Amino acid sequence: MIREELKKRVDRCFVRGVSDGLWSDAASGAYVVEEPRQASHGDFSTNMAMVVGGRDRKNPREIAAALVEMLAADRDFIADISIAGPGFVNFVIREAVWQGRIGAIIAAGAEYGKSEVGRGKKALVEFVSANPTGPLSVGHGRQAALGDAVARLLSAVGFEVEREYYYNDAGRQMRVLGESVRARYLELAGWEYQFPEDGYQGGYIADIARDLYEKNGDGLADADYLPFKQAAEKAIFADIDASLKRMDIRFDNYYNEHTLYDDGLVDDVVTELRDKGLVYEKDGAVWFKATDMGLDADRVIVKSSGEPTYRLPDIAYHREKFRRGYDWMIDIFGSDHIATVPDVMAGIRALGYDSGRVTVVLHQFVTLMRDGKKVKMSTRKATFVTVDELIDEVGVDATRFFFLMRKADSQLEFDLTLAASRSQENPVYYLQYGHARLCSIMAKAAATGVEVGDTAMVAVARLVEPEELAILKQVSAWPALVESAAMDLEPHRIIFYLLDLAARFHSYYNKHRIISDDVELSRARLFFAEAIRVVIRNGLVLIGVTAPENM
Repeated sequence: MIREELKKRVDRCFVRGVSDGLWSDAASGAYVVEEPRQASHGDFSTNMAMVVGGRDRKNPREIAAALVEMLAADRDFIADISIAGPGFVNFVIREAVWQGRIGAIIAAGAEYGKSEVGRGKKALVEFVSANPTGPLSVGHGRQAALGDAVARLLSAVGFEVEREYYYNDAGRQMRVLGESVRARYLELAGWEYQFPEDGYQGGYIADIARDLYEKNGDGLADADYLPFKQAAEKAIFADIDASLKRMDIRFDNYYNEHTLYDDGLVDDVVTELRDKGLVYEKDGAVWFKATDMGLDADRVIVKSSGEPTYRLPDIAYHREKFRRGYDWMIDIFGSDHIATVPDVMAGIRALGYDSGRVTVVLHQFVTLMRDGKKVKMSTRKATFVTVDELIDEVGVDATRFFFLMRKADSQLEFDLTLAASRSQENPVYYLQYGHARLCSIMAKAAATGVEVGDTAMVAVARLVEPEELAILKQVSAWPALVESAAMDLEPHRIIFYLLDLAARFHSYYNKHRIISDDVELSRARLFFAEAIRVVIRNGLVLIGVTAPENM
């Protein structure tokens, strides 16, 4: 907010300089106003003089001096302006400006931090997309938390967002699933059976088979794998859906891969690529001329057996995303998809679509740790750790929070001992405790008769402690942080910001009394504390974590 206001003032000076013939408009839109790397350089800095000087071949420091002179009339907003280095202009904003932000933050409440940068644009976030062959794994759990947080961020900055789950209930893996359940069913019925060599081994397979046997006796003993596949798919997808709901994750759309075949869309892609001269046949297979689209080798899209490779339906699916009219399509995948992405994007470009409208976020895997050692939790539901097991041990809030604590492309070590602890070493507990402490301060103030009352009468000018001003600058930067985290698809930045804000608040609280005999100062500090509470609560909402009022 304050940076945007300063940028407007610098922009007015730039336009005035163009009008006065001091420089050309060649640098229009090319310079920035940002926070300097070193706090000693001020609150903000602009490189306008250097950009103008570079475009117009003029001395940047002379341009900087002209900018400083033009801003002389803005001293109600700017406390100090200085020129540094080759032509940076540094700004110190008046304390009253920072103090004045508190009222706006509290008035905005739950809306504080939201913006309209994505207004009028539709975004589709595809995530989880786990095929119904087993319970939701910890790896998919990280993807679930990441995808939901990305969707929340995009909604907060004005996008019309849809969440989509794409899955496949056909193909070899589903046949193997059906055969695995059938084998366990025959075992229960006392018939001879052969378990598939690469069958699914989890205890959940036996549970599904047992349920079928209890309902049908040995009436399905002569059936092929199909009824077993159908029963398994229904049971497993219900289990996945229940796990996601425990994490408070809902989807707007479910897109099944088989519809691409049923509607002839996969064959249509091959036909279109063939018409464009981008398909040829070799060794009985159908090849896509991926080299024409910039890849290092051509790709098989239909095997000699007539079975499509994974690339083909994925290309068809993404074409349908474009046809549905989304402005921005975000795919959130595990890092095992790294080889798939270039092929699908090449296919999209070959069909005439702008692959730049698709952003793929690849996340790394999760390693569970306990007391500094890797953990392989025992489970009868699968050969991997499930999201439900994780939630049972550490809770929903810690599960979501820890999944989001690292950048998506970083390996995540999930410390189970820390996540389950109720101590201030646990970052999610520490943050939630900060929110609860702020709520208790307000409750205590009300009980002792010290309330903020009329906001116009609050003496915010009393908030002059260095810690107060530092926090005011931080909460004022919240909208910009939300916007950048949303547009960069990086929800971990919300967590970093919140933890830093909570640390500043706890330190401030331990040093300064908020409620004291000085009623005017108490009211100002309560006003200040409420602004912090608003930001922490709004941040927790964005990452899908609760904001308790007491702990």
